[in-house]
Amino acid sequence: MTTDSSEELPYATVKSLRVLGKIRDQPQDFQVEEVPAYAPEGRGEHLFVRFRKTDLNTPEAVRRIAEALGVDAREAGWAGLKDRRAVTSQWASFHRADPDAARALVLPGIEILEAARHPHKIRTGHLRSNRFVIRIRGAREHLTTAGQTIEQLSQHGAPNYYGEQRFGRDGANLTRARAWLLEGAPPPRDRFQRKLIASTLQSEIFNQWLAARVRAGALDQVVQGDLMRKEDSGGLFIASDVGAAAERMQRWEISPTGPMLGAKMRWPEGEAERLERALCERWGLTTERLEQLRTLLPGTRRVARIRPADVRLGEYPEGLEVAFTLPKGAYATVILRELLKPDVQALA
Repeated sequence: MTTDSSEELPYATVKSLRVLGKIRDQPQDFQVEEVPAYAPEGRGEHLFVRFRKTDLNTPEAVRRIAEALGVDAREAGWAGLKDRRAVTSQWASFHRADPDAARALVLPGIEILEAARHPHKIRTGHLRSNRFVIRIRGAREHLTTAGQTIEQLSQHGAPNYYGEQRFGRDGANLTRARAWLLEGAPPPRDRFQRKLIASTLQSEIFNQWLAARVRAGALDQVVQGDLMRKEDSGGLFIASDVGAAAERMQRWEISPTGPMLGAKMRWPEGEAERLERALCERWGLTTERLEQLRTLLPGTRRVARIRPADVRLGEYPEGLEVAFTLPKGAYATVILRELLKPDVQALA
């Protein structure tokens, strides 16, 4: 089964809109602030800790905090994984940890910002959005181009691809997922790794579905039978009236969703279902095989397009700085990829 690498995924904006510059030269060039879904109540047996980390991934930062607090890192929780080569702030929960001890921690690469109790553990997805501030070095002369690209993405949306970090270095996680789930290799021993590796396969198939849609010029169009998501409530419904759904899409009231394949996933109808079933079959994921993988891959839907909110774009002494907010689960690298188009020269 052939796959789309991140370099081969089609763009939503024209290739002539290309910003030349360098990103992630320093961790400070890529900053992320997690916007939580709720605040800690100030009581309970789980300690919510908001921390800022530099050049560390989330599991390692959480492990170091748990170790310093003398609690089990396996009982810790966080809402989402944050980039390593960056400066990021987020919340994590630690079972039966002491708030005063947390506030007093001094750890390399980690700054404790807040600590308060809450009755429940933080679970994956318990966040509202992420706010990004990204510097593109050496790109000051491309301010107009960057502005035009962001304007197009704000109007029509960016494809909600999974970023390449989802698939591991050189796609190693996807290779492991295919060997395990499709070819019968032994599963990873670690529970977290099993969950991560299994979701990688879903992510690749979603990217392929979305890439085909972008190539067809249908990112902001309706395909008959699409399973649409309401932007305000997240509710799902079938687009039986294509004309009416198209008008709502243009107003950003609704957006189409794509497959995160699994036995419990809700399918679209009509032409949209035909396209998804064909993709599923190309991967050898029959209905029977999905049922066998029900525990690992329950399945869900993922929205096809996103748009940056609260955008701020300007110059700084060494280049451009762009700030924007994305909904949870969306990757800032998708927006950066539309700005930089790193593979355009190679494809020309």
